[in-house]
Amino acid sequence: MAKARTPRGAWIEAALQALANGGPEAVRVEPLAASLGVSKGGFYWHFKDRQALLGEMLDAWERAVAGDVIVQIESQQDEPRAKFGQLFELARTADFGVELAVRDWARRDEAVAARVRLVDNRRMEYLRSLFRQLGLDEEEAEARSLLAFSLFIGTYFVAAEHEGRSRSEVLQLALDRLLRVP
Repeated sequence: MAKARTPRGAWIEAALQALANGGPEAVRVEPLAASLGVSKGGFYWHFKDRQALLGEMLDAWERAVAGDVIVQIESQQDEPRAKFGQLFELARTADFGVELAVRDWARRDEAVAARVRLVDNRRMEYLRSLFRQLGLDEEEAEARSLLAFSLFIGTYFVAAEHEGRSRSEVLQLALDRLLRVP
């Protein structure tokens, strides 16, 4: 009986975690195989080379942070406020280690930086569309989209306490302010 192959997705997930833990230099075939408990030969069944894996990692990251999120929200919600609520709920479950590692990688690799710009533009356009659905004009939608996206990325870095409020409560206050329509 033939031994089952390690699924392609398992290699990609292991590579994303290696990226989060040690940057792109940590994404190497032998350590990934060891972390999966398999031989490195299985890698070449799925990927031509390390560069192919790196490209598929970025594809998986893009799907996880933009494509899948937008599809999920659009398939479940009709009202813009509900969409924002679900978007920020999903943001709480994001793998910020991977998000930050991809952004750090982009600082040193122009091709990755270009990919991050494409993904960020897609995310911003989705935010703009949600704010426009609330009836905001282009200028207001642009400003609030930047604030919302900055909140998503930046809150990870803020270690401050909130004087009697939980981080979750303060994030909800911020979201309520962002969604306030004049």
